[in-house]
Amino acid sequence: MVARFGEQVLSALKSRGLSIRETARQLNYDPAYLNRVLNGRQVPSPHLVERLDHLLGAEGTIVVLAASLTPDDHGRISRAITRPTRLDRQAVDALAAVLAAQRRLDDAVGAAALIHPTEAQLLTVKQLLRDARGPHRDALLGVVAEYVQFAGWLHASAGNHVEASIHLYDAVDLADEAGDGALAAQALNFRGYIARRQGRPTAVARWFETAYRTPGAHAAQRMGDAAQAAQGYAQLGDQETAKRLLDEAAGLADAAREQPPGTAYWLTPDFQRLSLGLAHLGMAEYGTAADHLRVGLDGLPAEQRGADWTAEYRAALRDADSAR
Repeated sequence: MVARFGEQVLSALKSRGLSIRETARQLNYDPAYLNRVLNGRQVPSPHLVERLDHLLGAEGTIVVLAASLTPDDHGRISRAITRPTRLDRQAVDALAAVLAAQRRLDDAVGAAALIHPTEAQLLTVKQLLRDARGPHRDALLGVVAEYVQFAGWLHASAGNHVEASIHLYDAVDLADEAGDGALAAQALNFRGYIARRQGRPTAVARWFETAYRTPGAHAAQRMGDAAQAAQGYAQLGDQETAKRLLDEAAGLADAAREQPPGTAYWLTPDFQRLSLGLAHLGMAEYGTAADHLRVGLDGLPAEQRGADWTAEYRAALRDADSAR
């Protein structure tokens, strides 16, 4: 996974208009050494990782990504890919750790920079799943389902809606096969996000309500999905259904404070205020909407505050403030 670390950082640098030579100049590093690191031929030093993290404004996510695989883990994954019938649990856990680090990297550097390396990894883990045998294949299935979902999210965030929908359709099927209701609900939630980006309120209501009613969804997911389905119904003029769903979302608030699943780690109480804000904006309750959106944005962790997906909520806050 050394090569994957370099590929992702190089993609993030390119998205900021930084070449290897310019990056080396800004960091005061030898360009040849940096080239070897970013092309997967040399392990980066901790100091270089920290400097790259600072340069990209990644709020520690580059450091986490670099630390997500030990040399032993790298060897296990390489052996599993070469001999998939000997897949062990440590290799599965290592893949899950890398994916978790990449999810947080998306918050810091944006989706566009991660699409290509994630798609390359996805091909590898899907091939591993096809060929894997033994008692750890079921655990691998869950990780692969999350990889597919993450690729779908990256495309959705970048506005590649066709590619996103294809991945998310597959993610639901894989989540169902894995018996993971939370993962299936999150993939359906992302379908609702695409519909909202496309300005299709009927599809917004459909996908978020389907996610809300998915067996096995976590209370934090269900709260957000109910609120976002309410927004769709409000935009369709069905205020009664929107109000009912908002009341149901409020009724889940206490249960939603429990630790959300790793597939939806961002669903903190402050983040829930963003979904509530969109719903109240759809219902033309501008003051309430603005209050929810402002608190939600102010409560985001540092690495999420500049994320691409926050632009939607900032625009909604401006709309609410101007209309109140």
